[in-house]
Amino acid sequence: MALAVCLLFDGRTERALRNLWDKLEERGVATLRSHTHGLHRPHLSYVVLLRWRLDAVRVAMAALPDRGPFPLTFDALGAFRRGRICLVPAVPADLVRRQEVVLAATRATGAVVHRNYEAGAWLPHCSVAPRARLGQLPVVATTVYDVLPLPARVSRAALVDSTTGQTWPLPNVP
Repeated sequence: MALAVCLLFDGRTERALRNLWDKLEERGVATLRSHTHGLHRPHLSYVVLLRWRLDAVRVAMAALPDRGPFPLTFDALGAFRRGRICLVPAVPADLVRRQEVVLAATRATGAVVHRNYEAGAWLPHCSVAPRARLGQLPVVATTVYDVLPLPARVSRAALVDSTTGQTWPLPNVP
């Protein structure tokens, strides 16, 4: 079980990413559309917590300054260990600083942070296919490169329980 502080996208971006999921599913590649509880939304995680106190994290996130919505562009395909395929954005100048502020605020609540979201280890990405097999990579690459570059707009933020899909919208975009 994990809790993520997620950046969510505007309607146009979310539709484009869900359309990408649909194309991959039609081609036999499981995406976040069919993964686990099926409630996943396209997102970019600032931080993933392994242990946390929900109320404390909610208060800490709400107390952060609202840095507002911002654009980014997905321009690359990434592959993590164990077959996690993702879209990689060109990183806006202040995105790393925003993530560091969120990381510090969650850590101050006593939460335990997943090692891949620590300062200096975080790689911003938007997961597409969580468990792609090696033989599926050509299909994934062909399908993804048909939509890249993909201009996107982060419009809001939320806390998301990855086990259940339950979401708690944040009043700001840290």
